[in-house]
Amino acid sequence: MTNGLASRPGQGRPENRFVRARLVGTISRLFFTVGASEVRVVSPTVPGLKAGFVMACRISELVLGCREPEVLARFWCEVLDFVVLDREDDGSVEIGPREGFGGPQPTIILSRGDEPEKGKSRLHIDVNATDRAQDAELERLLKLGARPADIGQSGHEPWHVLSDPEGNEFCLLKARLDPL
Repeated sequence: MTNGLASRPGQGRPENRFVRARLVGTISRLFFTVGASEVRVVSPTVPGLKAGFVMACRISELVLGCREPEVLARFWCEVLDFVVLDREDDGSVEIGPREGFGGPQPTIILSRGDEPEKGKSRLHIDVNATDRAQDAELERLLKLGARPADIGQSGHEPWHVLSDPEGNEFCLLKARLDPL
């Protein structure tokens, strides 16, 4: 059980796609239904909330196919200050924040596959430093094993295009974000 929800063995994620819950205390009449893609407030007593409020989806996991999940797990755990959350029998590794699955940041599943998928990936990860300037963070990422990647940029962009140890492109953006 995680947060009172049924979970899949060994994974700490909700098993049911639909859960009905009732909050107790000062918001005792607030009901919500968590579905595959929405949250509906059925009977709110909270000022400002309207019945039928629908919340959009959240990204909970990113899945990255790779040849060596353990190598990428070490790299991305250092980059993002994540920890290994789970290892599967097929060699896949799930990494994420210390709080685990379901928090404000998605987890990353490094899914083992012998052959890279054909074609250029249409999705990449952007990261921002939280405790240092962009140049210092770039130096840190390069020491961890990131490599500069040339995708045709002019050199005047406020971001750096890099690749991880398996060649997956990601960008280091200029703005510094507050840590979570």
